[in-house]
Amino acid sequence: MILTLTPNPSVDHTLEVDGLVRGEVLRVHATRSQAGGKGVNVARALLGAGVTTRAVLPVGGGGGAELITLLGDLPRVTVPIDGETRGNIAVTESDGTTTKLNAAGPALSPAEIKALLDAVEDELSQSPDWVVASGSLPAGVPDDLYVRVARLAAAYGVPLALDTSGAPLAAAAGAGSIALLKPNHEELAALVDRALPTVGAVTEAAREVLSWGNGAALVTLGGHGALLVTEQNVLWARGPRVRTRSTVGAGDCALAGFLSREDTPQERLRQAVAWGTAAVALPGTTVPTPDDVATDGVSQATEPDPLWRIEEL
Repeated sequence: MILTLTPNPSVDHTLEVDGLVRGEVLRVHATRSQAGGKGVNVARALLGAGVTTRAVLPVGGGGGAELITLLGDLPRVTVPIDGETRGNIAVTESDGTTTKLNAAGPALSPAEIKALLDAVEDELSQSPDWVVASGSLPAGVPDDLYVRVARLAAAYGVPLALDTSGAPLAAAAGAGSIALLKPNHEELAALVDRALPTVGAVTEAAREVLSWGNGAALVTLGGHGALLVTEQNVLWARGPRVRTRSTVGAGDCALAGFLSREDTPQERLRQAVAWGTAAVALPGTTVPTPDDVATDGVSQATEPDPLWRIEEL
């Protein structure tokens, strides 16, 4: 069973257009509203693959009511808040380019933050196999929230996978005890404050972050695949080229694929890339089903050449 925490969930509205032209009137070909937020996306993808999961998230206002409806039969624990659950907008163009407009989200009070952490602890006491903490933090939530979640997870012996960015990522990674970090290429570069143009540079940066007391790093590289970095090994995989419809949630689906089964690191990475590849071929924040995921087109390499340039993978 995989538990997810999404402190700043959303209702994701996707608009499909031929091309985005600033200042012009554009014709929208399709619209959709879906439950969103990184941990919610992970849970939705896992549920679709038959993996037992449970989502913890705060909800409030009319946006929260809409989100609950969109969650459907996803097992969940919702924590009521006074603020309004945010709505995000993604505009996807026919060539796959995605422009995201993400709202900041509601402010959470100290009492609401405590209620959210209490809900997580209640679920951790049921001994899930993993807890996934992911996404941005809403206003009022201190940058060390994920540090506190990591301490709770450690107290119950549950490994934590973390997918966030900026100050919350720096705080949690710096505190250590994260079993799996899942930054993308840009987030890792920002964390170590330098450009990472090659496989070797990404590997060195990931191992620097692991030296702070963390276990492994799954670094997603967009259309260039993903690297799984541990202290001992580096693995790379890339999916087949597909027509991109939306990149929103692809990294979340990659994390879901990685956690979806107990297997070798190579197979877990292969699943992660296959799930992420399947996600970008789907509209909006649609998550892939097992019928969408194909692993036979995934290319892999053990100890890839450190001189390989990311942009050429």
